[in-house]
Amino acid sequence: MIHAAALVHPSAQVDPSAEVGPFAIVEAGAVVGPRCRVAAQAIVKAGSVLAADVTVDHFAVVGGDPQDLSFDRATPSGVAIGPRTILREHVTVHRATKPDGATIIGADGLLMAGSHVAHDCVLGDGVILANGCMLGGHVHVGDKAFVSGGVAVHQFCRVGGGSLTSGNAVITEDVPPNGLAHGRNELAGLNLVGLRRRGVPTTSVAELKRAYHAVYVPGQACTTLAQAELASGSYHSPEARAFLEFFLGGKRGRFVQPS
Repeated sequence: MIHAAALVHPSAQVDPSAEVGPFAIVEAGAVVGPRCRVAAQAIVKAGSVLAADVTVDHFAVVGGDPQDLSFDRATPSGVAIGPRTILREHVTVHRATKPDGATIIGADGLLMAGSHVAHDCVLGDGVILANGCMLGGHVHVGDKAFVSGGVAVHQFCRVGGGSLTSGNAVITEDVPPNGLAHGRNELAGLNLVGLRRRGVPTTSVAELKRAYHAVYVPGQACTTLAQAELASGSYHSPEARAFLEFFLGGKRGRFVQPS
């Protein structure tokens, strides 16, 4: 299953069931799991680990050096790709900046053509990045978030699980779970279509709506209001509690606001 024209380092671990196409490169110490497909002219660099059934399409590069001028290339770090995740053409995923760290992409994800995941990012399960999407360093994306084409996300931002960010948006603040972000740090409400498609119970959606309106009050701090709502003990659904708890963390210190 390894093409004669592929370049696979002797120390790379390639499962016998994996496929490596012509002119693909698998560097020293890389791990390619069962039934993976590394397409022609794709590159899996040292320190990269592909779980089972991962696809790395043509000209994609997994494990490239961080675009950080202070980075020491001798730093041992890597990339971990979860099972069944698909990286389409020209996708780039850069390795972590910290020793023995990893840029992490979860299971069942889809990174469409030309999307970029920078160093030290962590993506949950079922995340979709559409064409040309750009994530800066240290970005965290929650499970089942959808980031549309051409979106740029600033370093250290969090994109909450279940959220949808519309095409060509500019995100420099945190996007709350199940939010519907657009433009430049604007929120158009909750991703109700996504909640319905995932089969979230109507009672949970009602609680989530209540939490949304409780937190986004003009002139008042989201974090303070979220703390008060959690302390009230009136929220029981995991969706509503996750929404409120989101406002208690993060490094950006701000949150996308309703438009």
